[in-house]
Amino acid sequence: MSLYDLYIISPYVAMAGAAILVIIFDLVSPNKALLPGAAILALLAPFAMSLFQLFDLGDASSLLENSSAAGAAPSVLLGSLSVDRFALFFNFLVIAATGLVVAASTEYVGQMNRFRGEYFGLILFSATGMMLLASATELITIYISLELTTMPLAALSAFLMTSRSTEAGMKFLIIGALSSAVMLYGMALIFGFTGSTTLEGIAAVVASPAQDDVAFGSYAVLVGMVLILAGFGFKISAVPFQMWVPDVYEGAPTTVVAFLSVASKAAAFAVLLRVLFTGFFDVGLEWAGLIAVLAAVSMTVGNLMAIGQSDIKRLLGFSAIAQAGYILVGVAAGVKSSSTGFGTLEFAAIGPGSVLFYLVAYTAANLTAFFAIIAITNRTGSSRIDDLGGMVKRAPLLAVALTLALVALIGVPPTSIFIGKLYIFTAAVNSGLAWLAIVGVINSVISAYYYVRVIRTMFLQPSVSQDPISAPVSSWIALGLAGGAMLWMGIMPGYILRMSEGAAAVLGG
Repeated sequence: MSLYDLYIISPYVAMAGAAILVIIFDLVSPNKALLPGAAILALLAPFAMSLFQLFDLGDASSLLENSSAAGAAPSVLLGSLSVDRFALFFNFLVIAATGLVVAASTEYVGQMNRFRGEYFGLILFSATGMMLLASATELITIYISLELTTMPLAALSAFLMTSRSTEAGMKFLIIGALSSAVMLYGMALIFGFTGSTTLEGIAAVVASPAQDDVAFGSYAVLVGMVLILAGFGFKISAVPFQMWVPDVYEGAPTTVVAFLSVASKAAAFAVLLRVLFTGFFDVGLEWAGLIAVLAAVSMTVGNLMAIGQSDIKRLLGFSAIAQAGYILVGVAAGVKSSSTGFGTLEFAAIGPGSVLFYLVAYTAANLTAFFAIIAITNRTGSSRIDDLGGMVKRAPLLAVALTLALVALIGVPPTSIFIGKLYIFTAAVNSGLAWLAIVGVINSVISAYYYVRVIRTMFLQPSVSQDPISAPVSSWIALGLAGGAMLWMGIMPGYILRMSEGAAAVLGG
């Protein structure tokens, strides 16, 4: 491995190194209150390396391909990773989400007598896997990155060491292991037929099928692709692979749930887009219908199941299932447009670009909601919706922040998800999936019922206590940054829209 190869993987090495340094700092430092600050400072290293790579990339499609074109020796990483605008886009998104969650965890971690360093270390290790997922272009690399993402999250889900937390960790671990096994079997089938584990190698084989009347030229590859999609379905919490979501959201620590709900989902959609549009959609196969049905079912099931929930964390769990459905609308639109021969610009604007923008918008809105809930539940000790009664008097700023976040999740202007839904539904209509956009609009109206119910409880129902609720400075900073981003993207979305389209154009090149 050359020095240039080390430079290519430097953001991931820096993130993993940050996790190790935080654990060591916990061992040697007598002041445990400094751990969150140390973790946030450690994030500056992967951020700086990603920023340097972004400037170094320039107009090139990938740093690895740019190096090979310049006459340098082929990198040992060529075919395994792609350091392009798509990967760097998700690097910044994961780093931002990780930093905000770490800041919001200050009060929660302060209540722990042990394992503070391990808590932050596991979050950073999981973030390393998420960053690798966005750049992985080879099946083995994808699998290892998925496991690096999932295993720390399973441990973090059980971190409270209560019966519910342990149950959440076990469910996440077992169902995650099953989905990984299914996906790994699918990868084995694909490798057995194509003889390659790289997405480019697979694309070259399936583009010239051995049997023209069989999808991908082989039933084995078709079954393998279905199994891989099933594995990804668990990671993105889409129906019918969503059964773990409400229990894990309810039992796991709220700070872990906040991290899991946005960063993990973003990374899962990143690798899904990379696999679909790099490896398997250079063929004349109509997958848009299948993905569109999954999107419609996920939206509908998530929203209908959320209506009867009495726990705010379970409610947001079912909301996450519905949100996965909305994001899949953009995936379906991209698949549909690619099969009808759109050029690169149209491809970026009509499908994956809308997905990338929505993921950023959802990250800002969902983190705002969870940060407000973390501050409230740390004082009340309850996540029941009824216990939010009178919250506007006890914590007016937190109540307003949570209200804005819930309004954003509905898709009401001037919030980020309003622009995201408008972008995704427009992409669906332009790609010939108008019926799916209609289903999405109907589901947005349905979701208003249970989101508004929470708002009504905070503003109109009497309070069970008159004690005021406060939060540490770090939590207010995290809440302010997430909420500010949510409103900024709703009022001035142009910058993130351009970044999203530029990153997505890499897939359609």
